[in-house]
Amino acid sequence: MASRDQKNFQDFLPLMAEKLGGDGLIGELCNGFRLLMDSVKGVITFESLKKNSAFLGLQELSDEDLYGMLKEGDFDGDGALNQMEFCVLMFRLSPELMEQSQFLLQEAIQQDCDFWL
Repeated sequence: MASRDQKNFQDFLPLMAEKLGGDGLIGELCNGFRLLMDSVKGVITFESLKKNSAFLGLQELSDEDLYGMLKEGDFDGDGALNQMEFCVLMFRLSPELMEQSQFLLQEAIQQDCDFWL
């Protein structure tokens, strides 16, 4: 999935993070999760992803691609994405945001070390 669709993928998360700040970005990710989740089960299932993916412009994705997305983010192996798994997946799919996050983490660790010295 990644190699075929990556050509058409435009990563908007870094721009959103810049415009909205950290809390705003997390809020928007939570909104995206709620948009895609099964309202009864409270998680994103294959069925809810397939049904609601058009809201995010993903209607062209095949069933195989949708299953691949679920598998990529499903850390606990239950076949669905909870809110935390969804947010982590969105960050993992954004290379630029991952680089920024790593820099911010290193900066925070350094500040913490400086505080204790």
